[in-house]
Amino acid sequence: MANTPGSKKAVRKIARRTEVNTARRSRVRTYLRKFDEAVTSGDATVAKDAFVKAQSELMRAVTKGVVHKNTGSRKVSRLAAQLKKMSAA
Repeated sequence: MANTPGSKKAVRKIARRTEVNTARRSRVRTYLRKFDEAVTSGDATVAKDAFVKAQSELMRAVTKGVVHKNTGSRKVSRLAAQLKKMSAA
């Protein structure tokens, strides 16, 4: 366990950051789930709106360091492919 004042403070900071990052990650997953639900419902306008929100939330997570840049880009790309496939059909 931590025994210097600096390491004790670091443990407190890490606990706070972990809580914030968990909330951000959860928020991203919520928007991704909403997009999936919109795609399965078959409504293109709702899916497009959900895509924009999910993309925005993913990129915000990237800038905050919760998700790696390439991971965020890959997920957005896959969402866009799903939307395009749905719109074409």
